[in-house]
Amino acid sequence: MEHLHTVGDVMTHAVIAVGREAPFKEIVESLQRWRISALPVLAGDGRVIGVVSEADLLAKEQFGEGAPTPADHPSRAESDIAEKARAVTAGQLMSVPAITVRADATIAQAARAMARGNVKRLPVVDAEGRLTGVVSRSDLLKVYLRPDADIAQEVRSELIARLLPAGSSVVEIQVEEGVVTLTGTVPDAALIPLLDRLARTVPGVVDVEAHLSADASGAP
Repeated sequence: MEHLHTVGDVMTHAVIAVGREAPFKEIVESLQRWRISALPVLAGDGRVIGVVSEADLLAKEQFGEGAPTPADHPSRAESDIAEKARAVTAGQLMSVPAITVRADATIAQAARAMARGNVKRLPVVDAEGRLTGVVSRSDLLKVYLRPDADIAQEVRSELIARLLPAGSSVVEIQVEEGVVTLTGTVPDAALIPLLDRLARTVPGVVDVEAHLSADASGAP
């Protein structure tokens, strides 16, 4: 399996989207047919201008078949729900601005954007905001399917080889079910937390166990 570092490595390129004028029923049918929870809404030039989700559509169900009666002093959230309950097109239903991500964003950055926005899918856009793909929670989890041998090789080549001068340490690397175990000695105790922290940034790492000690005799 190739290294999976960025959104572009795991995203889906074939994307279902709708235009601003797409009617309510067409949106529901698309969500059901493709078994997805949200659709990007596009302008005529392919730019993502919003996202319509199951939650947006359910505002109508929340208030029943008819339009809701506004409260005397509705909250912003109540006003938004009331407006969506009367909506009939994607442009009226969509949440704006759309939370998007670029293909060169890291998997960690995409995960944080999903968590902050409480969304399950992110449209992937280019520099002009045009849709190029979509990334879902399940796509981001693909990184944890990396073989242990690939993870070990990346930890060895990207961290150990670069941070520790040749001959200055003896560090063994074992990876089992994504858990990295570092065992051995390093020339400086300050390197131990650094190696632990950086090993955790390698895609696919589930946890790190550092059984390292500083070489009291000093580097040769």
